[in-house]
Amino acid sequence: MVGLWLARLLGLVLALIGLVLVGGGGWLASLGGSFYYVLAGLGLLASGILIMAGRASGAWLYIFVFFATLLWAYWEVGLHGWALVPRVVAPAVLLVLVIAAMPPLAPWDYSWRSAFAGIAAVLVLMVGGGVYIAVVNAPEVQGPLPAAGRLAMADPSLKDVGSDWPAYGGTYSARRYSPLAEINRDNVGKLQRAWVYHTGDLPDSELAKGKYGAETTPLKVGDTLYLCSAMNIMIAVDPQTGKERWRYDPKVSDDWIPYTAACRGVTYFEVPDAGPDQVCPTRVIEGTLDGRLIAVDAKTGEPCSDFGDNGSVDFKRGMGEVVPGMVSMTSAPTIVRGVIVTGHQVLDGQKRSAPSGVIQGFDAVTGEQRWAWDMTQPEITGQPPEGKTYTRGTPNMWTTASGDEELGLVYLPMGNSAVDYWSGARTDAENEYSTSLVAIDVETGKPAWHFQTVHKDVWDYDLGAQATLVDFPVGDGTVPALILPSKQGDMYVLNRETGEPITGVEERPVPTGGVEPDQRSPTQPFSLYHTLRKPELTEASMWGMSPIDQMVCRIEFRRSSYEGFYTAPTSDQHWIEYPGYNGGTDWGGIAVDPSRGVIVANYNDMPNYNRLVPRAEADRKGWAPRSQQRGAIGGAEGAGDPQAGTPYAINVNAGWRLPVTGLLCKEPPYGGIRAIDMETGKTLWDRPFGEARTNGPFGIPSMLPITIGTPNNGGAVVTAGGVIFVAAATDNLIRAIDMETGETLWSDVLPAGGQATPMTYEANGRQYLVIMAGGHHFMETPIGDALVAYALPQQ
Repeated sequence: MVGLWLARLLGLVLALIGLVLVGGGGWLASLGGSFYYVLAGLGLLASGILIMAGRASGAWLYIFVFFATLLWAYWEVGLHGWALVPRVVAPAVLLVLVIAAMPPLAPWDYSWRSAFAGIAAVLVLMVGGGVYIAVVNAPEVQGPLPAAGRLAMADPSLKDVGSDWPAYGGTYSARRYSPLAEINRDNVGKLQRAWVYHTGDLPDSELAKGKYGAETTPLKVGDTLYLCSAMNIMIAVDPQTGKERWRYDPKVSDDWIPYTAACRGVTYFEVPDAGPDQVCPTRVIEGTLDGRLIAVDAKTGEPCSDFGDNGSVDFKRGMGEVVPGMVSMTSAPTIVRGVIVTGHQVLDGQKRSAPSGVIQGFDAVTGEQRWAWDMTQPEITGQPPEGKTYTRGTPNMWTTASGDEELGLVYLPMGNSAVDYWSGARTDAENEYSTSLVAIDVETGKPAWHFQTVHKDVWDYDLGAQATLVDFPVGDGTVPALILPSKQGDMYVLNRETGEPITGVEERPVPTGGVEPDQRSPTQPFSLYHTLRKPELTEASMWGMSPIDQMVCRIEFRRSSYEGFYTAPTSDQHWIEYPGYNGGTDWGGIAVDPSRGVIVANYNDMPNYNRLVPRAEADRKGWAPRSQQRGAIGGAEGAGDPQAGTPYAINVNAGWRLPVTGLLCKEPPYGGIRAIDMETGKTLWDRPFGEARTNGPFGIPSMLPITIGTPNNGGAVVTAGGVIFVAAATDNLIRAIDMETGETLWSDVLPAGGQATPMTYEANGRQYLVIMAGGHHFMETPIGDALVAYALPQQ
């Protein structure tokens, strides 16, 4: 009797699921989507009713629906593992329950029960095994890795990496490569923690909680490591022990935190021909969240009295009103020929009249402003005249620049004009320089050339990654070049002297329309060299953990505006942006092995689900710029940004998540890592990157060691030992990856999120690997303050 009532309860569950699928499936079918859900729903509804009536035919009907589901799933996606999960796993679980419920519905002899139990076990093993095999052994493109020593590249930054790591990207060429090989493919599995240093900089106010995320890549020069904490505390530690030598706190207040407290690095400078009376002959320089340049003595941490006002320069001068949090510097400055070239972050999405994105050059010894470049007022070469300011709302350079000491050029990856998703008020100069790489002559502050990657950008596709300087093989020789990755996934190879593309770039037609059809460019530049971008989305690529999740995502897909890459923004319905604003390649950039000629790129592969919100609706919601909410700190970028001064606010569902479970609507992977032959642009290997350890429905960590491919922020480092070191993913792991195959050789669980780029150096003959585990609010990884160093066991 108990068995019969349990069977009837199962029938009720099947009937309820069937009702949901019939309702949602009918809606989906009316939108032009798949008819499977409504048909399967009818089958489950009938099956549930029959089982509740105590009839075995209901169980047989479910078995039929299940096998029909298998056929449909194979027809739609083949044996692609992650795509099969929502289509097969939950129905297979129900199948086991249905078969277990058959005896009380229609008693039979033991042999039949055994047969059905065997069929169920085999079916479940077949489905589970098929999904596991398809996921773990996902196909990849494979090619032979070029031999070490194939190329010989000088470094135009004139800095040496090896024992030291003197700049954020290794050098200002931003190759993120080390010639050290003590740690190699054969012994990297023996890595162990050498020391852990805690900065002590963690949020202690309600205003700052949830907004910390130290992303620093330390420098190593001589016998000292230099780093910055989340709130710009400058620190020096012993590279062998992690023992603190000094710290300097510039006292940045919490109300200056933009979206997150993040200092990605500091800059080291040695004064040329310094005499015995020189103040701070070696100095460490950083930009702060409250808009200052700070210089301290590299030996003591004391402010450099000859730099600006006792070691501090306010780079907000000339910008007019700046509300706390609107202007900050999160990236390490770049110094070429003694000139500190600065951009800065301007808080996205607040108002069209946001502070200027002016680029400035400062003397690295005195802090005196050498020049300024205001793209709409090029006649202003220093501070603006009395009563004027630098042009408000112009594109800014929030990330890290690279530099060529020989050419005297600094390469600026430019962002967008203030308010990313509406372009009607932009000037001609803004349209010319936004989302472009601009080469600035450090002697004059004038642009030498620029190359635009997006015309009239309304997708927040600002350039986040440093350009990497290389000698690019052409014919029998090489050309001084740079490789520019982008959030769209395209990589461009440009002559770094002239800005001319070395490999092909093609203008292709793209969708137009949206709320500003007259503003949309009919074509956009596509790189013919290499792209990390995946095929366009379809209804079948929607995902979830169950058929219901997937059905909801399919409905949202069908209700949205989506014409593929560069779908124009809309207001009357959501529009899908794919890739989303987090990449492709974001601020982590790429790494290049200059000996083999191999590019290593970790990347994101997620859509955004966006809607322009009419001004009246945004006002009713209370969305206002930061200037009207002093001290307030917003949520994720784009999630309810007011865009004051334009007809529309913007609401971005970054990653496109379901509201209840928090699961993403696009099927995995959501991120990957790839090796590319630099000379040909061909993929050598490509793998999903990141495990599902910290992911799961309702935000519950699954702790499953399954490679799902997670979102990632932070870059990789490559070494002569044939090893790639990278953290970045949301699984809180740091990994060593085999350059030859992409296989993980070693990993360790970090004490917090590893959204930073690691570095490696040598001290007293021993190679160390160092990563900042500070976490990241947007990646939703744990916040911490740990600098972790690894090394091989000492002999």
